[in-house]
Amino acid sequence: MTELSDDQKRDFEAAAFRRLVTHLRQRGDVQNIDLMNLAGFCRNCLSNWYREAADAEGVTLSKDAAREIIYGMPYAEWQALNQTEASDAKKAEFEAKRPKDH
Repeated sequence: MTELSDDQKRDFEAAAFRRLVTHLRQRGDVQNIDLMNLAGFCRNCLSNWYREAADAEGVTLSKDAAREIIYGMPYAEWQALNQTEASDAKKAEFEAKRPKDH
């Protein structure tokens, strides 16, 4: 295995994160509930983790500001453009699989 410096790890992790965020922005057809049911996290989780990382460094970010960073637009705008009503089956699956920290 290639030995990476801490700086390289940080830079590669940041690049992978940016690519994930870009991918999720391009896939507005993929609903957050689908992500949650399949992977246990969604765009809102990413925005919460982003905000927590900022907070750990003493930077205050509002929930709305963190979501705008992840969604690439205000959350309400993304919802209006992309969000659809989840089926009862998807809602039930979410409740059954819901992580305890959500």
